[in-house]
Amino acid sequence: MGPNKSLDESEIIAALLHDVSNAHGLVFNTRSCRLTLKQVSKRIRTEGKSFLTKTLPRLGKAFDKALAGNTSLNAAKLGFASLPNSELPRFLGEFFSRVLRPDGALLQHPCDISVKVIRQVLYLFYKYELPYSDEQEQQVIHKFKETEVDLSTRSIFFKNLEAAIERSYRTDRFSYKANPFTSVVRGARGLLSRLFATFDPKDIYPRHGPGAVATKQKLWDKYLWTNVSSRITDVYPLDEYFYSSLGHVCDSVPAIIGMKQESLPARVVLVPKDSRGPRLISCEPVDYQWIQQGLGRAIVELVERHPLTRERVNFTDQSINQFYALVSGRYGMYATLDLNEASDRVSADLVRLLFPEHVYTCLEACRSSSTELPDGSIVPLLKYAPMGSCLCFPVLALTVWALLSAGLPDAHVGNDVIVYGDDVIVLTAQAADAMSILESFGLRINRDKSCTSGLFRESCGTDAFNGVNVTPVRLRTVWSSVPSPDSYSSWIAYANSFFDKKYYRTYDLIVERLLHTYGAIPSEDMHLTCPSLREVPETKKPKVRRYNKSLQKLEWRVWDLKSPSITKSIDGWSMLLRYFAESVGRPDDATQRQNFELSVRRSMQWIDGNVGKFNSIVERPFSVSRYTNRRASMLVRRWR
Repeated sequence: MGPNKSLDESEIIAALLHDVSNAHGLVFNTRSCRLTLKQVSKRIRTEGKSFLTKTLPRLGKAFDKALAGNTSLNAAKLGFASLPNSELPRFLGEFFSRVLRPDGALLQHPCDISVKVIRQVLYLFYKYELPYSDEQEQQVIHKFKETEVDLSTRSIFFKNLEAAIERSYRTDRFSYKANPFTSVVRGARGLLSRLFATFDPKDIYPRHGPGAVATKQKLWDKYLWTNVSSRITDVYPLDEYFYSSLGHVCDSVPAIIGMKQESLPARVVLVPKDSRGPRLISCEPVDYQWIQQGLGRAIVELVERHPLTRERVNFTDQSINQFYALVSGRYGMYATLDLNEASDRVSADLVRLLFPEHVYTCLEACRSSSTELPDGSIVPLLKYAPMGSCLCFPVLALTVWALLSAGLPDAHVGNDVIVYGDDVIVLTAQAADAMSILESFGLRINRDKSCTSGLFRESCGTDAFNGVNVTPVRLRTVWSSVPSPDSYSSWIAYANSFFDKKYYRTYDLIVERLLHTYGAIPSEDMHLTCPSLREVPETKKPKVRRYNKSLQKLEWRVWDLKSPSITKSIDGWSMLLRYFAESVGRPDDATQRQNFELSVRRSMQWIDGNVGKFNSIVERPFSVSRYTNRRASMLVRRWR
C-alpha cells in the first residue's frame, strides 16, 4: 500500500474542466478553461465548499427550469456575472449560449451536448455528504412537526368527504358526480377493491427488517418477544404470527403471561443525506416491524403481478419510469411529477377512505400511531407511515395511482399513470389535472422537479433532455485518505462513471489517488467479482495469484468488501422461528428458492490446499446463529 494522498474538491473540478476543454476545444478553448478555473478558485476561497455544493446546484436548478420551459434563466439573480447584453452567466457562458437565448429562454434547436456539460459541472457536488449543522437538524425536525399540523387541518375535510360518499351510496347512483372529490374517491375505491379482491392480508410471512428498531433490540434479540401490542394481536393472533409452532407457544407460556401489550411509539432518527442536511427516518417498534415486513412484501408481490397494476405501479424496477422519461424528453407525450415530503403527506384518514376495509384493518393494526423525537417528546402521527416503515412506499404508490387513475379524464384504468414511490408519470395533457387532484387530497407537488413542458424530464434518477440521457455523475461519498470500504467502492464507481463519459483526466486523477491509498487494484478485463476499475496500468494490477484446481482458474489476492458476520446462539425455538421467517419464506417464491440453491452450491466450493477440507467458504448457507450486519462493511483481502 502506497503513501496516502488527499483528493481535494478543487482538483476534481479542475480536472473535469480540463476534460471539457479537451473534448470541446472549439467551444471551450484553453483560455476559457483557464479563466473559468480562476473564477472557481476565487469563489471557493470566498464562499468555501458551499460554492460547489449549493451555489452551482442552484444555478443548475434554474437551468433545468429553463430547459423545461417553466421560466427564463437570469444569472444576475443567482449571483453570477452575466454575458454582455444577455441574461446568461459568464460562467460556462460558451455552453449556455448554445442552449438558451440571450433572454434566458430555450433556443429552438438547443445543443444537447452542451446541456450534458453544463449539468455535469453544476451538479458534480450536489449530493456531497458533508457534515450538517445542528441548525439543519432542527429545520428537518421542525418541518416534520409542521407537516403533522398541516395534516390535522385536513382531518375535517376527509371526515366530511367520507360522510358525503356514504350519502352518495344511499341516493341516486349518478348524483355523486356533482362533487368531484366524491367521484374521485369512489373511483379510487373501486380500483383498489378490484386489486385486493382476492388478496388475504393475513396470509403473510412476517419477518424482521435489517435496520434498527425503536425498541433498540439487537439482531439476535428480535425473536424474543417481551412486548407485542394488543392492536396487532387483535388482528394477527400471537400464537399464529409470533411463534414457530404450538410447541413453541406451550414452552413460552410463562413469558407470554408476563408479556406487555403496550403500543410503543416509533423513534425518529436523523441520518446523513447530503450537504443540504440530514434525512429523517422512523425506526418502528420491533413487533410492528415484524408484521409490516410480511404485509408489505405480500402487497408488493400482488401489485407487481396483478394485471391492473403490473408495470404501472413498480417497486423493484426503475427502468420503466426511466424509459418514459427518456422518450418523453423528445416527444413530450408524458410529464414527470415529483412529490414533496411524499411519505409524510399520506394521511391515515386518506388511507382509511380509499382502501378496502379488510385491507385497511390490517394496515392500521401494524401502523405506529406516535413517534419519539430526538429530544424525547412524543408526537401523535396523523400520517399513515413515515419513511422507515415497510408499508410507507406501497401505501403511498397505491394511493397516488388510485387517485390519478380515477380522477384524470380519459385515463384508461390507470394505463396512463406510472408510479414508482414518489416519482409519478402522467400524460402531459393531464399534468395540470393530476397535480390538482393530488394537492386536493393533501399531497404536495415539488414543482421545481416536476417537468410538464419543454424538452427536459426527470424520473427515478434519470435526467433526459430531448431524448438524450443527461444525468451527471454526482459525487456523494467524501474522499478519505485513510483506507475505508465505503470510500474504496464509491470512488471506484465514480471513476468508472467518468471513464464512461470520456472524462479521462478526471478518471486518471481519481485512479492515481486510489492506487496511492490502496495499492494494486484490478481492472475489469480480469473479470473478478470485486470492485474493479475500467482500466489500470499493467504495473499497477494485482500480482499475487494462484491457480484454483477446483474452479480451474487463476485467482488474485485483491481488496474486496465484506459484511461482518456475528455468531450468536439463541434458544432453539427462536432459531426455528428465524429459520421459518428468513430461510423458508413463501413456498411459491421461485426466486428465493433459486437464491438459496445458489448459496448452497457456492458453499461447496473447495479452496486449493492439501488438507482436504474447507479453509474458507465463499458464501455459507443460511445459518440461524449467524447474523450479517448489513449496515456495515469491511475492506478485506480475498482470493478472487
